[in-house]
Amino acid sequence: MEKYVELIKKCREECAKRLVGQEELINDILMALVADGHVLVEGVPGLAKTLAVKTVAQILGLDFKRIQFTPDLLPADVTGTLVYEQNKGTFSARKGPVFANVILADEINRAPAKVQSAMLEAMEERQVTIGEETYKLPSPFFVLATQNPVEQEGTYNLPEAELDRFLMKLVVNYPAAENEKLIVKSCGKAPTVLVQTVLKEDELFAMRQAADKISCDDKIVDYIVNILNVTRPLQASAEKNQHRIDAAHRDNKSNDITHYIHFGASPRAGIAMLQCAKVHALFAGRDFVLPEDVKAVAMNVLRHRLVLSYEAAADNVTPDEIIARILDFVPAP
Repeated sequence: MEKYVELIKKCREECAKRLVGQEELINDILMALVADGHVLVEGVPGLAKTLAVKTVAQILGLDFKRIQFTPDLLPADVTGTLVYEQNKGTFSARKGPVFANVILADEINRAPAKVQSAMLEAMEERQVTIGEETYKLPSPFFVLATQNPVEQEGTYNLPEAELDRFLMKLVVNYPAAENEKLIVKSCGKAPTVLVQTVLKEDELFAMRQAADKISCDDKIVDYIVNILNVTRPLQASAEKNQHRIDAAHRDNKSNDITHYIHFGASPRAGIAMLQCAKVHALFAGRDFVLPEDVKAVAMNVLRHRLVLSYEAAADNVTPDEIIARILDFVPAP
């Protein structure tokens, strides 16, 4: 257990050579990588999102490719296509840029749904179908997609089915004043700083196996399920659970947040929450999961899986606020 904690510490130290004030982002990306899931990153331009994923790929010694999503992009530009070879009179498969260990899907919401759906099979099945043949993607396979929350002209919202494929959604904020001062003084030379490979593929797979072996009490699983049930206002059991959790909220509509949720989190969210909680415990050097591990990862796992109602938009209520309130009144074991 200690050796994995030390490996993660080295990864953070190497990333810190290039990235200033993005410790939380790096830690969450490493967590998703060990949990074998994909990440959606939201943040305005210039916050080192691309540099972060490039750096993580380099410290792991993995093959990295970037796909710039644009409105005129075609599915074949992502997955690949069949090419006719005139001298042979046959078609051969030309694999697209998705065939790499680490994929940066930059500004994924700029491409239409037809192109976005081309990523679904790759992200979920870890394979790509070109023509009549299916090709396995390299392992490990990790997708980090970015989207700009400010500029919405000429963009296409990601469908719920694709959002659910992302293990976590990370929100990158502006750096603190002291960190930004260091960034400005570096004059943009951070990408030229050399980083070493500190985590090999076999060590990554061993870390994943160690995370799978982290013990989790049934009460922790019940805690996760209770959180998910509260996000499903149309489910009868969720309503009962809501009243059972805190009777004081029963007659006070101002404390009832279920009317802000149109659709709640799926069972896949519960699986993701448990996976991330185990990795969070592993990073802390423990072989068991605590309720604090669940709380630490709940925001990143759930914020993109809640479909809010028009009342939430009218009251300027965000998914993060709803999740925070749910964590406040769902009793921890």
